[in-house]
Parts: sequence; C-alpha cells; structure tokens
Amino acid sequence: MAKSPTSSKSKGKKMGKLGSSGKAGRGTHGDGNKRKKRRRESFNTYIYKVLKQVHPDVGISSRAMDIMNSFVNDIFERLASEASKLASYNKRSTITSREIQTSVRLLLPGELAKHAVSEGTKAVTKYTSTK
Repeated sequence: MAKSPTSSKSKGKKMGKLGSSGKAGRGTHGDGNKRKKRRRESFNTYIYKVLKQVHPDVGISSRAMDIMNSFVNDIFERLASEASKLASYNKRSTITSREIQTSVRLLLPGELAKHAVSEGTKAVTKYTSTK
C-alpha cells in the first residue's frame, strides 16, 4: 500500500505548496531562477515621519497605516485627475503647480484648502530656493 502525501512525520501540520526550489512562497521560472519580488510602493514612511513630528509619543497600527495609505492614494488620485482635466480644458499638456493649486481649492473644503495651498506654496518656495 502506498503512503499518502501527508506521512506520519507531518501529522497534524498543514503542508504549504512548494515550488520547484522546495521553498514555500517563492515563485520560480522554469529555468530555476527566482522570480523578482514586486515592490509595493506606499506612503508609509512619510506618514510615519509626519506622525512623529506631530505626536512623537504616539504609534500607529499596521491596519491604521493601511487606511492612511489608502486615504493618501485616494486624495492623490483625485488631485491628479482634477489637475489633468484643468490642463486639458486650457489646452495644455503640462500639469504645473497652478493646476495642482486650483485642484486643491476645488476638492478640499474651506479652511482645509487654505492651509493646503499655504503649505504647498511654502514647499514649492523651499524647493526652488535650494535649486
């Protein structure tokens, strides 16, 4: 009688799927080269730096970080989309700080827009002075 794939050695343990290299979780191509892990870009480091500037003694959970990262990506997408529309309305092929500023004014409410424009102007001024 042939032994089943789960022999007596691995009693009670679930066996993960193994690639041809014998290591779990590592995808391989037919020639034996390891597949390059795809980089996940995020704003996590920047969110963490801002948190420490505002509240140095406060931490953040990974779930809260995921929510913040999703929020920043959403706002970024909305601003980029609005700036793109503004550029095309004016028959321009370049999005400048002016389009971004107008997008901020259109998308963010009242006082929040004023503060965002102020901080953005300050950042652009700082950047151009260092060049």
